[in-house]
Formats: sequence, C-alpha cells, structure tokens
Amino acid sequence: MKPKIITIDGPAGAGKTTVSKLLSKKLQCVYVDTGALYRGVAFEIQRQNINWKNDTELEDFLKALDLNFVMEKDAFILMSSGRNITDFIRTPEISMLASSSSARPQVRSALLDIQRNIAKTKNAIFEGRDMGTVVFPDAAVKFFLFADLTIRATRRFDEMPDETKDIHKVQKEIQIRDHNDSQRRSAPLKSAKDAIEINASFLTIEQVVDKMLKIIEKA
Repeated sequence: MKPKIITIDGPAGAGKTTVSKLLSKKLQCVYVDTGALYRGVAFEIQRQNINWKNDTELEDFLKALDLNFVMEKDAFILMSSGRNITDFIRTPEISMLASSSSARPQVRSALLDIQRNIAKTKNAIFEGRDMGTVVFPDAAVKFFLFADLTIRATRRFDEMPDETKDIHKVQKEIQIRDHNDSQRRSAPLKSAKDAIEINASFLTIEQVVDKMLKIIEKA
C-alpha cells in the first residue's frame, strides 16, 4: 500500500511544528520537519563560511554536503557528515540565513530527494513551506496553517528564553521571513490550490489538531 502523506505548510510562527508533532502522535506516523533541513544547510554555510550567493561555490558545497535524517525514539534527528546538529539549528540567526539561502533553487533541488525518499516507505506528516505545492503535490491531505502576525510574534517571543529578547525585533524578523518566503522565485510560500486553510489565530493547538483529524478521517 502506498504510504499516506499529509502536508502542513504555512508561515513562521503559525504553530506548524507543535501541531505536526501532536498530529503525528495521534495518527501514529512519522513527523518530518523539513525546515530543519534548510536550517541544516544554513548551519553548514555559516560553519564553513560559504558564499552561498556565488553559484559555483554553492554548487560545490551542496555536492559535498552529507545531510540526512536518522530515526531515534520515533523522531528524526538531523545529521551532517555523521554529526548530530539538531541542537545547533534553532537560533534566530540560522533561521534568517535558512530563509535567505533556501530561495536558491540549487538548495531546494538538493533537498528534494531526501524528503521524497522518506515518503516512499512511511506514512508521514511533512511540515514546511512548499510541501503541498512542490514536494508532494499528490499528498493525500494538504493543510495551510496561518495566523495573524502579532499573534505569531508573541508566540515566538514567549518561546525565547533570553531575558534581553525584544518583541518588536521578533515581529520584524518574522515580517522579513514572510516577505522572503513568499516573494522568492523558487517554490514561494503559498497555499496549494487544494489545501485546506486553517486560521490558528484564536485556536488552541488541540483545537487545530482536532479539526485536522476530522478532515483526515473524511479524506
């Protein structure tokens, strides 16, 4: 039987990760954070001091990149050349670099095979920004999760442990990411034509998941 693929796309801070993790537990399937792949690329770009705007340098870098997910306790951890980099890719700096560098079609092309290979053998929920539009256009169910900018910024702000954090800076960074992701030429952030859009501005995580479960059951 062909594995069942569910995609959840949407802008930064909409709650995709939390929703996807909980939904995967309810459905007892694999959860794949595709954003982690792009953060992994960004982490290595920074670590290796790569000029990712230079085509030749970027292509050489991507050819040598050994990035993949490894299953550990029912979750995927991100490995780069055999090293677990999962704990190093969640900084605001890496997130911003991931948003910028992922606009390069070479980067997106290099990561397609990793994502599609996972989907060949497992029922999975893929979270990202172009899962339903580009990576899995034939997914069984597609969702586009969004929320108001101020609410998304507040959620991100509350998650940050740093006492010097600034809500205005967080909101500005999300605005920039929204613009970069939606305006890029290659696989821009947008809702697939057959995606089910959910406004999570005033819904709890549990309410969003319950809504998705009912839709999936009918699919």
